[in-house]
Amino acid sequence: MSLTLVVDVERWRAAQERACAALPGIVPVVKGNGYGFGRELLCREAQRLAVPQIAVGTYAELPEALAAFGREVLVLEPYRPAVCGGLPDLADARVLHTVTSASDVADLRNRAPGSRVLVEGLTSMNRFGAPLDRLGELAAETGAVGATLHLPLGTGHVAEIGRFLEAAPEISRWYVSHVTGQELAELRRRFPGRELRPRVGTALWLADPAAYQVRAGVLDVRPVAKGDRCGYRQRPLPAGHLVVVSGGTSHGVAMESPSSAATARSRAVAVAEGVLEAAHRVRSPFTVSGTTPRFAEPPHMQCSLLVLPAGVAPPAVGDTVAVRMRLTTAYVDAVELASPDRR
Repeated sequence: MSLTLVVDVERWRAAQERACAALPGIVPVVKGNGYGFGRELLCREAQRLAVPQIAVGTYAELPEALAAFGREVLVLEPYRPAVCGGLPDLADARVLHTVTSASDVADLRNRAPGSRVLVEGLTSMNRFGAPLDRLGELAAETGAVGATLHLPLGTGHVAEIGRFLEAAPEISRWYVSHVTGQELAELRRRFPGRELRPRVGTALWLADPAAYQVRAGVLDVRPVAKGDRCGYRQRPLPAGHLVVVSGGTSHGVAMESPSSAATARSRAVAVAEGVLEAAHRVRSPFTVSGTTPRFAEPPHMQCSLLVLPAGVAPPAVGDTVAVRMRLTTAYVDAVELASPDRR
């Protein structure tokens, strides 16, 4: 039985429409695992939204996007000769490349004459880009069709974006990330001659968490007595039921990115979770019979073993249960576009 992302397609698409209305000029981002939905499906959804352009994360994602989306594709990864040179589709007229130096543009156009480029500015993200005082000159040298800025999460971007727009008045088109509708409106009011295109991923595809849910299948259920053992590590069990469900490490179950631990509370939570893990008492992300049972041991590659306490009615083989997952790290077996009564 599969790990499935079940989507209330009407509600999901309604959230997409609201995001497009709130962020005029939107450029949908289709990268990585496709935000849990898969990149091919998101390309089709972008086609349905009739946007003129999408953005992918890397050149490795470009062939699939060009095949599934019939309009322009922006590559967010900066072109680097040592990394990207010789890759397929460099010369496709629908591709818009990101660059940060004139020498990289020269190499790109040697391989793919006439390539269109955006110059990236070095923002407070401090990841890729040309410095503020160099951006306008670089755009002129390379004949860039615009500039792109990748901003940190959160709000308060108007001042930083404004500095770039003021420093390079000759650049008319700007791509920006992680901005709100209110910030866009303020920037458009202050810079009426500029075209602002917000690059949007999470706020488009994951805007309404109630529109989708990951569900796992119950593969086996058996009663266990206190002291019985299970799994690769033969850990002792409490009395109750052992429940085997679909979904493991290959799906991203219980896989986490490093915590920012930016507040005292988040640091305390991280410490508490570490103590529970050391004691083999980690809560699973599965909801079974109204509870969130513990893992019997770390998830396996494609399934997980759960400990259901005594007194809790067990599910039946063939039932499905909800899984709490971060969709940007989820790799489900199937995506089901369902009507509301199917969820």
